Amino acid sequence: MNKNDFNEGLLGFLDASPTPFHATLNMSMMLENAGFIKLNEVDKWNLEQGNKYYVTRNDSSVIAFTFPHSKNYTMVGTHTDSPNLKLKPNPVIAEHGVVKFGVESYGGLLLNPWFDRDLSLAGRVSYLDSNDKIKDTLIDVKKSIATIPSLAIHLDDKANKERTVNKQTDICPILTTNEDFEFDEFLKWQLSKKEILDIKELYASELSFYDTAKASFVGLHDDFISSARLDNLLSCYVGLLSICSVENDKPMLFIASDHEEVGSDSTSGAAGSFLENTLRRIFPDYDDYMQMIRSSVMISADNAHAIHPNYPTKHDKEHSPNINKGTVIKVNANQRYASNSTTISRFMNVANTLNEPYQEFVTRSDMGCGSTIGPITATRLGIETLDVGLPTLAMHSIRELCGNEDAFSLYKIIVGFTE
Repeated sequence: MNKNDFNEGLLGFLDASPTPFHATLNMSMMLENAGFIKLNEVDKWNLEQGNKYYVTRNDSSVIAFTFPHSKNYTMVGTHTDSPNLKLKPNPVIAEHGVVKFGVESYGGLLLNPWFDRDLSLAGRVSYLDSNDKIKDTLIDVKKSIATIPSLAIHLDDKANKERTVNKQTDICPILTTNEDFEFDEFLKWQLSKKEILDIKELYASELSFYDTAKASFVGLHDDFISSARLDNLLSCYVGLLSICSVENDKPMLFIASDHEEVGSDSTSGAAGSFLENTLRRIFPDYDDYMQMIRSSVMISADNAHAIHPNYPTKHDKEHSPNINKGTVIKVNANQRYASNSTTISRFMNVANTLNEPYQEFVTRSDMGCGSTIGPITATRLGIETLDVGLPTLAMHSIRELCGNEDAFSLYKIIVGFTE
């Protein structure tokens, strides 16, 4: 595989994955195409050495692993969710000549970039079929059905000075001037396009708005990749292709968890039991399990803050990552990142062997620091962990920016860990 093929595949994956549900489905299909065998958590597992497997939880998290006769696993941890606007359960608001949807802000998203975008809707819908069975399905409207218009500057003379956004009143997407709009009929129409017609009753749904603009190359020489949800589908794609590239006799595991952007506290989040449950089933003997934990390494891959050329003072000048200059090793004295000298040294050694660049990031001492699944996983499992990321601008915006060199470089380093 070369960088161009890698990046073209990345753009397709980003466009096809507007929600964690779609990302998990797409990764599952890619794993099956690579020969991974699907497992179900409610079944008894009969694992055979030499095979490779995957399992999902909540349709929004996935774990894939090889099963060789070895315990020193290289694990890659990522997350499937991104900040967005989620539909409220009773979303329809008909007033002032339009129908708009009530939404809830998910995660720490930048709100201002959501204005004046062409928005669509995607997610999971649950319904009762004609046989009285509850079923779930994914929908993706794809069509631009809504927008959040800005308030004209004539009506807000402070717009360019101190613009604030009220999460309850200011960011409701408008859909139509037809005030007879029925939300259930809209959902049934979407399900009918999937040839789902035996709907006795619609139940709950988990739907999110997203920008319909496609992922693209940007820059004089296509220097950048611009897309929604780079944080953290970029790392998901890197980890997925890494495990699909290693031989079956190499011990490797990939996990993409949901709900990282809101703290990971869920059954399908990194603070939940999904990874530990899976590992205990792979190694049912406790001594074998502990030997595996203490001989393995977790690479927590989540986007890193590239230095912003217009706001350079927001970075520590000695730890200011640049786009297209390599993977970022994240360090924090207060354990917001789980990297330590041992795991950092191992990463540096592999990268140097492959002649792949890397950078180091420490947040300014007078600024707060975000976190990742790294410390959560390290605490829950007791596994040696390293936090890395790909340098990104406009993180948590509706559209983010990364380099066209860095993801492929990290992919080669992760594969190098298994050699």
